[in-house]
Amino acid sequence: MRIVIVTDAWTPQVNGVVRTLQTIQAELERMGHEVKLISPDLFSSLPCPTYPEIRLAFARSTVLGQMIAAFRPDAIHLATEGPLCLAARRWCLRSGIRFTTAYHTHFPDYVAQRTGLPASWFWRYIRWFHGPAEAVLVSTPSVRQQLRAHGLAQVRKWGRGVDLAAFTPQAKPLAAIAGLQRPIQLYVGRVAVEKNLEAFLASDHPGTKLVVGDGPARALLERAYPRAHFLGSLFGTELAGAYAGADVFVFPSRTDTFGLVMIEALACGTPIAAYPVTGPIDIVTPETGALSDRLEDAIAAALSCDRQVCAAYGRGFTWERSAQEFLAGLHNIDPETLDSAA
Repeated sequence: MRIVIVTDAWTPQVNGVVRTLQTIQAELERMGHEVKLISPDLFSSLPCPTYPEIRLAFARSTVLGQMIAAFRPDAIHLATEGPLCLAARRWCLRSGIRFTTAYHTHFPDYVAQRTGLPASWFWRYIRWFHGPAEAVLVSTPSVRQQLRAHGLAQVRKWGRGVDLAAFTPQAKPLAAIAGLQRPIQLYVGRVAVEKNLEAFLASDHPGTKLVVGDGPARALLERAYPRAHFLGSLFGTELAGAYAGADVFVFPSRTDTFGLVMIEALACGTPIAAYPVTGPIDIVTPETGALSDRLEDAIAAALSCDRQVCAAYGRGFTWERSAQEFLAGLHNIDPETLDSAA
């Protein structure tokens, strides 16, 4: 199968969307499919307002259409709601070509936090953007229910996976953890306002707080919470070592749709503490962590979980199954329609 994936999120961004798309592309190609990824690095771009680390690329819909048509795809997937996917969406609709989309992030809540405007305003855009899609791929049952409540009925499951060769309880604990006061409470992800990281850093559970990741809020939070350890971005064996060496993984976000980092932590045997919101409620079980509106209570309860049970549960999330669900959600393009569009 020949698949075009258009995305506004790509390297050098470090986030769950980018990691998911990179891994899915590799998994699909391993399965024998051909994938053309159209991403911001192919075009001129501008920094995103309030978040300059993210570059917004702009291209005319005719240019996107020519790139897509030249590849002769069997299916088109629009991964994000930004300007590149808007241009591809416009070309597909004008040409009568079917496409699918994905809902990776609670975009209305995310933008509302950054602008101070009501989230309901941005749900109008979400309904408009995803409405014409043949299917909207989402990661969890609670997100499917939420989108249906907002009038998007064509939702399909697309779960996530873990690199089980890298994320394992046998990973060598990170050297920076040695000698720190236990319990070690770990956060991994973007250091940005929408991640609600301050709720974790302000919690009063004894022990050591570690923050792995980078982002626009890092300097401010480092000054505000000098006792926390900010390690920057880690990858590969070092990231696995941070997961495996921690006593509990704390996920304070209230705006994520899944939380890839949670299943990576679980695969390393580390239990989860989080709020009872979309993402954690679909992943965390009573045996693998704790959910509470008071984060300190969730941390305390999660510390009693059996790490072997956590690791066994985490191994159930595979990228092979994720790729199969992605393929099942795609919709084939009529070759005659593609010919007329070209």
